[in-house]
Amino acid sequence: MKEYALAVIAGMWLADGVALLGAPRFVIDHVRTIIQIDTALWLWQLFAVVAGIALFWAGLELQYQPLWICAAGGMVGKGASLAFAPAHRREQLVAWSLGREDMDYRFWGLGLCTLAVLLLHALGWIGQE
Repeated sequence: MKEYALAVIAGMWLADGVALLGAPRFVIDHVRTIIQIDTALWLWQLFAVVAGIALFWAGLELQYQPLWICAAGGMVGKGASLAFAPAHRREQLVAWSLGREDMDYRFWGLGLCTLAVLLLHALGWIGQE
């Protein structure tokens, strides 16, 4: 069961990474529109925290253990800080994040794809003979 939960996380990272690599402006414009419609993104923040905890817990048994601890800490930290930050601080952070150049988003996309491939490799789903 843990293996499938981690594979879902890897799949989301891969999908987000490929989208950011291929069409960063379209993705960011879409995210900006969604945030304008519904500023309460508690569900996604909660998902980031829960997924980070799951990654930390299940990643302790996997190859690249320090990477999963750092990634899980980043997920939990980002989700919790966005959930509990004052509204003006959260708005500033989101505005800064959505105002980057396309190249910055492509680097984030490349990082997400790398994390996804490494997680799938650690799970033994790819690269094993």
